[in-house]
Amino acid sequence: MKLKWITLLAWMAFANSLFAQNSADVTAYINTYKEIAIAEMQRTGIPAAIILAQGIHETEAGTSDLVRKSNNHFGIKCKDNWTGSVVYHDDDARGECFRSYNSPNDSYKDHSDFLLGSARYQSLFRLDPEDYEGWAYGLKKAGYATNVKYPQILIKLIRDYNLEQYTLIAMGKLPPAREALSDMNAQANKLVVAQPPVVYPDGVFSINNTRVVFAHSGSSLLTLADQYQVPLARLIDFNDLRGEEILVNDQLIFLQRKRKLGANEFHLVKPGETLYGICQQEGIRFESVLSFNQLVRGEEPAPGEKIYLQSAAPAKPLLFNKMIQASDSTQDKEKNVQSISGPITHVVQIKETLYSISKKYSVDVEKIQQWNRLDSAGLKTGQELIIYKN
Repeated sequence: MKLKWITLLAWMAFANSLFAQNSADVTAYINTYKEIAIAEMQRTGIPAAIILAQGIHETEAGTSDLVRKSNNHFGIKCKDNWTGSVVYHDDDARGECFRSYNSPNDSYKDHSDFLLGSARYQSLFRLDPEDYEGWAYGLKKAGYATNVKYPQILIKLIRDYNLEQYTLIAMGKLPPAREALSDMNAQANKLVVAQPPVVYPDGVFSINNTRVVFAHSGSSLLTLADQYQVPLARLIDFNDLRGEEILVNDQLIFLQRKRKLGANEFHLVKPGETLYGICQQEGIRFESVLSFNQLVRGEEPAPGEKIYLQSAAPAKPLLFNKMIQASDSTQDKEKNVQSISGPITHVVQIKETLYSISKKYSVDVEKIQQWNRLDSAGLKTGQELIIYKN
């Protein structure tokens, strides 16, 4: 038993070390390669947030020996079909063969083509481009990396450094001029304002008459499940998690299923809050909040909006991305309206997404949703969409 605990503690310490990156190096890496990531997303549909997170991790924020001698930003090995230059580097085994590139641009392009050209990654391209968690777990499931914590590492990088903004820029949902600072410590970020941390008690306490504990980043869910005698599968279900084994952020962990109704009538959204965080803070089920407020997964309410916790909201709250767009100048809006011509009817084909359709007609995803009064990104084969072609 003692050996088991020693092994577990050592493993957890190793897992925590995986998340450690030099903030200055990461920020410099993002600022150097963000434009390439955005361009590659627009070319292939791979989320820019995922591209950057993989590049940061695989290169140790541009400082690894492999990237310095090969411009290989994604740790792609030679494989049988590679005919370009190579270098040899110790990885899972000594002296393994890795692809070598003339420039970082070549590495980024080859990474995109590598994912596009492999059958095992095709299911990822059917995901919503904003579902970076789905992409992170999908990459690991498809065999991109051997590290069991690969999804958590990518997700933490995306959250810590606000990499999702580059996905939104690539999709036309966020103007480049409104890009927030990449530095996770920037206090002047206009889009995400840091909130004073809430101090929770040690041990088990109650939120909305439901037992809960506050767990720190790096905590093992399996250890928490054993400690509080809750089956691991239920612990994951109670907290609307996606199969994580190690927590990537400090957060509340409920030991019972949350209530269908909140203790408060509503919650006013503060800058930087997410819908998931609100559900945890209020001790209410995620699906209840979605239903009460006419929301779907992936939509985030804007700061200042009222989220109803006990009954149906009179109207859907303003969404975060729509708040950003609404602040664009009237002149820009008028210019967009004047450039629109007559409508086209598009019939949705198998495997088509809003993103792929938007690229086909060179229009924004958000405009397609507005023209067709779509509340979500979900489409059905055979569905008719109105497109106003520029």
